[in-house]
Amino acid sequence: MRIARRSFIFSCGLLAALASTQLPRACAQTSPDMPPAPRAKQVHMKHVLVIGQTKGFEHDSIPDAMAAVYNMGKETGLWDTVIRTDTELLTKKDLGRNARNLGYFDVVVFASTTGELDLDDAQKKDFLSFVHDDGKGFVGIHAALDTNYKWPEYGEMIGGWFDQHPWMTFNAPIINEAADFPAVRHFPKSFVKYDEIYQPKEWSRDKVNVLLSLDPNKLNYANNDRVHRTDHDFAVAWSKMYGKGRVFYSTLGHTEESWNDPDVRKMYFEAIKWALFMTYGSTDSHPRPAAAQ
Repeated sequence: MRIARRSFIFSCGLLAALASTQLPRACAQTSPDMPPAPRAKQVHMKHVLVIGQTKGFEHDSIPDAMAAVYNMGKETGLWDTVIRTDTELLTKKDLGRNARNLGYFDVVVFASTTGELDLDDAQKKDFLSFVHDDGKGFVGIHAALDTNYKWPEYGEMIGGWFDQHPWMTFNAPIINEAADFPAVRHFPKSFVKYDEIYQPKEWSRDKVNVLLSLDPNKLNYANNDRVHRTDHDFAVAWSKMYGKGRVFYSTLGHTEESWNDPDVRKMYFEAIKWALFMTYGSTDSHPRPAAAQ
């Protein structure tokens, strides 16, 4: 199912059909002889905005990514989700009509957005301020790196831009460089995922905390003119600060099937929690592991 370009909010029923949750749900049976269950501790509901606007390539996995974020919040009660395929809500201006703006949200997720998004200068300023000054969160999924090339501050915020995918979709050999970070601690030290791994440009390891990377010793470089990084340093996921706000990005999530992978879903679930300041995870840069050089 593809998402139309017009703006809309998914209903719960449609989202449940698009993606089933992989998160545990609590069940309890009661009888007249049983004492009432204790009241659950109230958790302040957070608010997440998912943007899926595409001005370039359109990924078939966008609905799956959007549905996954919605269901994660719904099933756990940690956040509610507003889903849009336009950028109208990326503003601090009062929109009226019961419309939300950035003042309402705690995290913005770009779900494989592409190209130059429909943002005027005021919206760009408001969005950067949302993360940098207000200390809110940003999570970029896959093609969020293939977005806003003409907006230098966006590249600074997310950490770089897309510069080809040298091996297209393949069995990617991945190294877990930060086993203590909440979004990747469930991954083993090394593993393989069938996905499309972006090569970042205007990206530097010393400006981010690399969480996952390709194992350069297990890649085929022969006759591959898409390989532009001479250092063969291909990050798969990273965390960073942008001012007071937290930023997470991963290239995983290209395929529709990847959103049925509990490892990928858990990674983004924990990444959103981290971006919401619900958990701790370092953003300090570190040297490339010796085994990956």
